[in-house]
Amino acid sequence: MKKTINALLFLSLCAFTTTNVQAQIKIKAKKGFSPQIGVMISMLDDLKTRITNRVENLDQAGTDFLIDENGNRIGAMILHLAATEKYYQLYTFEGRVFNDDEADWDMAQTLGPKARAELVGKPIKHYLKIWDEVRKETKRLLKSKDDKWFADMTKYNNMNNHWAWYHVMEHQANHMGQIAFISKRIK
Repeated sequence: MKKTINALLFLSLCAFTTTNVQAQIKIKAKKGFSPQIGVMISMLDDLKTRITNRVENLDQAGTDFLIDENGNRIGAMILHLAATEKYYQLYTFEGRVFNDDEADWDMAQTLGPKARAELVGKPIKHYLKIWDEVRKETKRLLKSKDDKWFADMTKYNNMNNHWAWYHVMEHQANHMGQIAFISKRIK
């Protein structure tokens, strides 16, 4: 009886992890990065893959679905994730925030009424491509740093670089849940 229950639990876990969560199941430093940065990249890539898997087949109606007048569209949220990652590239590598020439990034990062009006009508692949490009740059930049830099304080000394990138990861996890909630309600 105990073996049967254990087998059923194991099969349930396998079905859950491969079907619903689509996680990599193992956190391991990506090659070519210092150890701690490699682990962060592994986790960031896992979240990005899971979010992408959830949305990549959305049609235009799904991409632009608005759950209510104060909500955000899934396409806009994907761009928001890319914008937040871009922001932390600038913050941790250049010690700055978005400037006037980067107003579109700022709008995507803050979302709100203007983004609700403007971030509509593009296919989900458009937003995913932008996020892919931002992630490629994140990896390029982080590959040039080591774990000592990761532990260093940012220019504003209110967080270290590791915490800044941890925040990018937790931000993506937060929106992964929001995207899952909204995608289940698409009419």
